[in-house]
Amino acid sequence: MSRPPLQALLGFIAAARTGNLTRAAESMHLTVSALSHQIRAIEERLDRRLFVRGARGVKLTEHGQALFDRIAPHLEAIEQALQPRRGRRDDALALTLMPSFASSWLVPRLPSFLAAHPQLEISLQSNIDPIDFARESSIDAGIRFGPGKWPGLEAVHLFDDWMTPTASPKLIERLGRPTLATLSEFPLLGAPGGRWSEWFARYGGSPPARFVAIFDDSENLHRAAAEGMGIVLGRITLARPLIEAGRLVELFDERLKTEFAHYLVYPSRSADHRGLATFRDWLLGEAEVYASSDAMAPAGARAAKKTARAKPKKANKPGARAVR
Repeated sequence: MSRPPLQALLGFIAAARTGNLTRAAESMHLTVSALSHQIRAIEERLDRRLFVRGARGVKLTEHGQALFDRIAPHLEAIEQALQPRRGRRDDALALTLMPSFASSWLVPRLPSFLAAHPQLEISLQSNIDPIDFARESSIDAGIRFGPGKWPGLEAVHLFDDWMTPTASPKLIERLGRPTLATLSEFPLLGAPGGRWSEWFARYGGSPPARFVAIFDDSENLHRAAAEGMGIVLGRITLARPLIEAGRLVELFDERLKTEFAHYLVYPSRSADHRGLATFRDWLLGEAEVYASSDAMAPAGARAAKKTARAKPKKANKPGARAVR
């Protein structure tokens, strides 16, 4: 048998990590056709199908996952050995995260962490694409909103998220406040199908004939709603700063749980990074507080809680014995 096709295996690993042939091909400086040919050659050699191709990309088959688990650590070690080595610093931490999560959740909390750990230097790199830690050796870890399973990476669950219709006070003043039954009569932001369809199926009403606008970026979608363009099925974590600033209002107590959650992800080479360990412990603590906070409770539940706190306690009747 001929020698293992190393270049083709690298292409296979890239496709498995990104779940997308186009991005994998770009990372390998290949055409999609060339990468597909390489993967097909491996499949023919093994007489096994390695990927299932779908509308949203590619997904490993059972045989593909087994191959990935066996060869990925070795190829990663080879790539790292051939790359220029950077000095390992446990007091410097490089993170990749999505811009929307950075601005809405992490950055407002970072000052307290840095004040408690002034010796730690943090570098934040905003990126919405999947990160290939084998090639990006300068990145120690990332924070991603996803399914929680990335081949070859450790994924630590931070918190789940929720969605609910959200609108600007300007829109409510102009058009009134919708009910569950009349929601579809208002201008909605998004796209047919998806979570809006699930919302109407679960809570009633009929999907609209058309949506006002469609965005491919969650942050711009929420900001468009804050400007009064329409009602967004807002993700609570992204909408929260705008809600607290009075630019968005939750319309209902009803919510949908997002299909994905927030995770801290990192490769095996970062497992013993002391700076990452310190950051991970702090991050998990912040995530736990946030998940149980009023911010993640429905608007009605927060109002009821606030009312209960504000109620004066009944005085004991004269002569009555206080219960301790």
